[in-house]
Amino acid sequence: MTTPIPAQAPEAAPVAALSIRGLAKRFGGKIAVDGLSLEVPAGSFFGIVGPNGAGKTTTLSMATGLLRPDFGTALVHGVDVWQHPLQAKRLMGILPDGVRLFDRLTGEQLITYAGLLRGMERDVVSARARELLAAMDLTGDAGTLVVDYSAGMTKKIALVSAMIHAPRLLVLDEPFEAVDPVSAANIRSILDRYVASGGTVIVSSHVMDLVQRMCDHVAVVARGRLLAAGTVDQVRAGASLEDRFVQLVGGHTHTEGLEWLRTF
Repeated sequence: MTTPIPAQAPEAAPVAALSIRGLAKRFGGKIAVDGLSLEVPAGSFFGIVGPNGAGKTTTLSMATGLLRPDFGTALVHGVDVWQHPLQAKRLMGILPDGVRLFDRLTGEQLITYAGLLRGMERDVVSARARELLAAMDLTGDAGTLVVDYSAGMTKKIALVSAMIHAPRLLVLDEPFEAVDPVSAANIRSILDRYVASGGTVIVSSHVMDLVQRMCDHVAVVARGRLLAAGTVDQVRAGASLEDRFVQLVGGHTHTEGLEWLRTF
C-alpha cells in the first residue's frame, strides 16, 4: 500500500518592504494624494517618478510617519507606520525632501547623534561613522559645522545619518540633487551593494535616465494618483522611460513660437 504524500501548505506571499493602501491627503481645497496604493517588493531598487506637484513627497512623508494621512495606511515589512511608529521607524532610514538638520553640529557629531538616538553603542557608531565619512569623501570635513557645508555635502551627511543604523528600508527623496558626479557614483555603488544584500531602496527623482539605469522597479505618479507600477521594462513598454512617462502624464508643451528668443 502506497503511503499518501501529505499535501504541502502553500507558501505565504512575501511581505512587501512598503505597502501603501489608499493614502489620501488634502491641503485646504487641494487634493495632494488621492487614495494612492502601492506595493514595493522587498529587495527591490524602486523608483518613484512624477512631475512637480504630483504628490510624491507627500506620499513618502505619509508612508514614513512624517505627515499624518487623512485616510489610508502604510506598512513597513508588515508593521503599521501609524499604529506602531517606533517599531516601524527602526526599520527605516529616511532622507526627506528639504531636509532640516542640526547644522550647528559638526558632520561627525551629527552622525554620532543620529546613531545614539537609535540606541546604538557609541563605539559601534564611531566605527560606522568613520567608514561612512570615508565612503562619502567627507573625512576631511568631519570636524566642520554642517551649516558651513555646501548643498551637496549637506545632502551626503543627511544620507549618512539615515544609513548609520543599517535599516532594512531606505526612503530617499532626490538623493542625488546637488551631489557631484563622483559622489553620485559612489552613492549608487553603496546602494547597489545594499540592495544586493537584501535591503530595499525607494528613490524619488525627476531624472528619468538615472531611474531607468539604477532601478529595477518604478511607479509613475501624477495628480496624486498612481498611473503605472511594475518592473522598469513593464512600465516603459519598449520605449524609453522618459517617453513613456510623457505618454502617461501628458501635458507635453509645444515649443513653436518664441521667435523673440532668437533675435539676439
